[in-house]
Amino acid sequence: MGNPEDARIPEGAEIPEGAVKPEEQRLGPVLRRRDQVQPGTTDQRLLDSEGDSEWVHTDPWRVMRIQSEFVEGFGALAELPSAISVFGSARTPAGSAEYEAGVRIGKALVEAGFAVITGGGPGAMEAANKGAREAEGVSVGLGIELPFESGLNAHVDIGVNFRYFFVRKTMFVKYAQGFVVLPGGLGTLDELFEALTLVQTGKVTRFPIVLFGSAYWGGLVDWLRDTVVAQGKASERDLLLFHVTDDVDEAVRLVTKEVGR
Repeated sequence: MGNPEDARIPEGAEIPEGAVKPEEQRLGPVLRRRDQVQPGTTDQRLLDSEGDSEWVHTDPWRVMRIQSEFVEGFGALAELPSAISVFGSARTPAGSAEYEAGVRIGKALVEAGFAVITGGGPGAMEAANKGAREAEGVSVGLGIELPFESGLNAHVDIGVNFRYFFVRKTMFVKYAQGFVVLPGGLGTLDELFEALTLVQTGKVTRFPIVLFGSAYWGGLVDWLRDTVVAQGKASERDLLLFHVTDDVDEAVRLVTKEVGR
């Protein structure tokens, strides 16, 4: 007669009816014995197409997705040369004065030795990417999953799409040496005040922020000075965290000066 151990089921395998249940089971690094032995294997549960799919909507799974977005972003941008993030409205029409300013800024940044990072969308973002590409520089677009977005513009050479705004924001700051902010809406304001807060609190250093277009930004600057600072909600020196200009060359000089280029 053969060894009675031969009648046992291989560890972790499904136990057929009438078979001898194994006394010991190893599932990866976990050892199970006696009543704690489980039917099936880890691979089997992974590859089984049936079952509840609600787990993909749980917070632990979201954490894994968030982690993967950071990994993809870091991997795509790790070897990027010195760069400047350029922000502005997706609604800026092509051919407008603001659009053409974005093109000139993109070109000038490349000529100064920088890659250009934008949100990858249309409008002012497209303009800066276009200028960078025409100057034969590195043109980067960091897109975001939105119900009304049309995808990355045609002038992006390196593009990454994100599900989560906060992951995307990290990439804008981590891989840029400064921000140039063209006229824009709520998304642009969000990025602007995020950067101002990071500089104010010392989370990032040597990080110039240039607001391009004094007519557009003048009212905001007045409000910050005459209301926010005047009422003690911020200090006078916080107004030195950014510069306002209407000159492309000056914007680039400010970036160059503050990052030591």
